[in-house]
Amino acid sequence: MAEEWMTIEETARYLQLGKTALYDLAREGSLPSNKVGSKWLFSKQDLDAWVRSNIPLEQFFMKTPAHIEENLQLREPQIEAYQELYAYFKSGKKTAIIQIPVGCGKSGIAAIAPFGIAKGRVLVIAPNLTIKEGLFESLDVTNRQKCFWRKRAILTDEAMIGGPFATTLDTGNLSVCEKSHFVISNVQQLSTNPEKWLKLFPRDFFDLLIVDEAHHSPADSWRKVREHFDSARVINMTATPFRGDAQEIEGDLVYRYPFKKATFKGYIKRVTASYAAPSQLEFTAKGETKIYTLDDVLAMKEKDWFSRGIALSDPCNQTIVDNSLQRLEQLRETGTAHQLIAVACSVNHARKIVQMYTARGFNADLIYSEMDEDKKVDVKRRLTSGELDCIVQVQMLGEGFDHPKLSVAAIFRPFRTLAPYIQFVGRILRVIVQNSPGHPDNYGHVVTHAGMNLDKRLMEFKLFESDDQKFWEDVIGGVEPEPPARVLSGEARMKLAESAVVNYEIVDSMIEEQFTSADQDDIIKELREKLDALGLDPEQAEAIVLAKAGTRITSKAAQPYQVLPQREWEARRKGLNEEVNRAANLLINRLDVSRGGRELINTGIAATNNFVACVTLINKELKKKYPKPRNEWSAEEFGTATSELEGILNTLTPRYKGILNGKAKG
Repeated sequence: MAEEWMTIEETARYLQLGKTALYDLAREGSLPSNKVGSKWLFSKQDLDAWVRSNIPLEQFFMKTPAHIEENLQLREPQIEAYQELYAYFKSGKKTAIIQIPVGCGKSGIAAIAPFGIAKGRVLVIAPNLTIKEGLFESLDVTNRQKCFWRKRAILTDEAMIGGPFATTLDTGNLSVCEKSHFVISNVQQLSTNPEKWLKLFPRDFFDLLIVDEAHHSPADSWRKVREHFDSARVINMTATPFRGDAQEIEGDLVYRYPFKKATFKGYIKRVTASYAAPSQLEFTAKGETKIYTLDDVLAMKEKDWFSRGIALSDPCNQTIVDNSLQRLEQLRETGTAHQLIAVACSVNHARKIVQMYTARGFNADLIYSEMDEDKKVDVKRRLTSGELDCIVQVQMLGEGFDHPKLSVAAIFRPFRTLAPYIQFVGRILRVIVQNSPGHPDNYGHVVTHAGMNLDKRLMEFKLFESDDQKFWEDVIGGVEPEPPARVLSGEARMKLAESAVVNYEIVDSMIEEQFTSADQDDIIKELREKLDALGLDPEQAEAIVLAKAGTRITSKAAQPYQVLPQREWEARRKGLNEEVNRAANLLINRLDVSRGGRELINTGIAATNNFVACVTLINKELKKKYPKPRNEWSAEEFGTATSELEGILNTLTPRYKGILNGKAKG
């Protein structure tokens, strides 16, 4: 189309500006213009772009045209969520909940939601740094590779001349926020030190608050933010509409996209849950040893002491390791380097599991919340680069850790409530090949033990998916008990060995069930339309879907993985060293001294601090029992020595309590 040029008189009328003001803008270069001799000419196309780029910030989202509702590059849940939000806020209501599974495009919803809705700035609240950084990348108009509006052709280049601009609160000051359409922050960043940020913002600074992973917003922290911006409208986005403290999230559930539909569409992986089903299991608890059949195990699994004993016992852990590795190797037959994520009860438990994976020839490491930050970064780097086959975590790698090659979830701990179970399984839901539900790389596995009662969590998940009232009655109401930090780190006053333990088990089979059951009418309807479009019989749709839904089936358990004698020796030697360090922490607790103190050094032990002194004392006792150098020990001797540590602790504790008390009195 030929470019249309206008004179200064025509332009003044078009822009509804006086000619004097127009001359000034043209001479300053603030307005796109061309001077031919003494005559000013203005391109209508350039003027339109200039007008769009100078929309006042308070009107930007209402006046900037955004291609959303018929945009084929947007996902179904993104368009539908936007439509429901638009209607909800147009009706005058204030607080909406959007429930959408991981991997279905919550960041995209945050990007498009303000258009036609927000009458001013938008505050986006993320639960952690990983999600905050990801949101900023997708909302940064200068990031040409990751900007969501560019990638999905939502805004034209001309429309983005004047924004929308995003900022975090990591640098800058209020003047930067005043020029930005989006401000991205954590709840803690705003509420922990309100004087630094929260109270600097006028109460009407934001028109819309978007909370990502809303179930993680701590009640007190979120309340401070909400009360400060009490006139702002709110969008709470989550996969689970209940918080970690079992309270429901504030607001009206405006839109919900089912996991089963996301699976059917290929937005998330198709996941199978597998439970090791022992035909025979010998369990010792409270001094009594008993042999259980599978029926006995299934009857006992709801007892906390039993499921915890299963979780912490080496034979059961080895079964989960072997079967999770079998699933991993099956997935890798496509040539894609799928990876495994595991969750453990504690840091010490995680170390043992890492040793089991490495002893079987797989590269594994652990990550936990109290780990040094530099080490966390290095472990994540090795995972994302593909150096690691397996990652074992304790209270880490939660929402926002976007790594699609995690395809096997091995669960070595009981989950007492649904929310943390869904959140952990969510780590393997992201697809590798987008929008391709039948692709062999878009399958995942959850592997655990039948004795941990996790099939109950899956049953609750299915009730939750079907919006069953029983779910809301039974599940909302219990807080997931997390061990205290000192227990997780292994420093608390506790026994070195567990009182309930599995001595051996025989596992020939696995119980399997699909994570999502595809028997919904809307899925059958959609398949019927696809079959019809392909010229196939649409009446077959219901039979196909119901056949795939199925119920529980039994499959053959993995053969135990071979362990090279060298790897077993290395793993047991490393395991003894770690157990000695843990025993040293327990001895410090029992003696009521600090790690860095010198009380034990003052008793004549050659060491740099109390912790080193305790390690020295324990190793001296081991030396008495096993005099030869450790590099001459067998793997069996390392195992036996590890089992001796409880007795050594019981010997050293009264001895050095007496010595320390005597010195204190003297």
